[in-house]
Amino acid sequence: MSEAPETRTLVDADGVTIWYYVWAAEDPRGIVHIAHGAGEHAGRYAALAADLNGAGFAVIADDHRGHGATGENHLGLGRLGDGTTRGAIRSVLHVGQAIADAYPGVPIVLLGHSWGSLMAQRIVTREHPYSALVLSGTSLAVPGVINAGDLNKRWRTPGSTGLEWLSRDPTVGAAFAKDPRAFDIAQQPVWTAIQAFAFLGRPPRRMPRDLPVLIQGGSDDPLGGTRGMRLLRDAYVKRSRLSDVTLQVYEGARHEIYKETNRDEIVADLIAWLDARVPR
Repeated sequence: MSEAPETRTLVDADGVTIWYYVWAAEDPRGIVHIAHGAGEHAGRYAALAADLNGAGFAVIADDHRGHGATGENHLGLGRLGDGTTRGAIRSVLHVGQAIADAYPGVPIVLLGHSWGSLMAQRIVTREHPYSALVLSGTSLAVPGVINAGDLNKRWRTPGSTGLEWLSRDPTVGAAFAKDPRAFDIAQQPVWTAIQAFAFLGRPPRRMPRDLPVLIQGGSDDPLGGTRGMRLLRDAYVKRSRLSDVTLQVYEGARHEIYKETNRDEIVADLIAWLDARVPR
């Protein structure tokens, strides 16, 4: 097991160099590909990667277009470039395909958080290399359900930082504010309303019905909250007719559940779910 990730790059189908990171595990039983949210980067998942390494999984996380090292070495943070949101989705899938090539026969789990979860919802509707799907900080991605407004509205006071929506742990927002590779999308939008259509929509009626799906999130997540997650679960069960869909809602938790005050409980639930579907 490696403590620091190995940094790698690949060039996607549009010629953009994508930076990604490998937290290795000896003889891994599976690979977890993490797709991060908007305004952040793969390095913020180091603690979760360590937990997953301890459970026997290698972890690979990429910096999406306009984010982290990928953004810094391309057009800058917040700038997705050609193809905008659709190009970013293609890049994530390109990384997934590279993982499959590098680890033939090893199950790959796609874990998407926030924007990453919305991209993941689209990725699994096409040909993909994933054996299971985990969605956190997510929602059914349709207008009227997903929040496209002020995500910090509930906590907005004269002394608020604008980042209280991330977690009940105030150190999470403070660390985000100090992170040179993180930025508040309320201050620096990544896409326009038209570009957002790339990741909006209901799960399709036709999907491979044996894809296991885990939806984890906080009841106080302003992106969609309990309602948005329940509607997403119901869409996968009733519309797509998937046979294995699990919803876990944590009372009082906010958006970044793997950085919440009860993260140990949430990560343990994640690993237990993985244990049942990717045997040790």
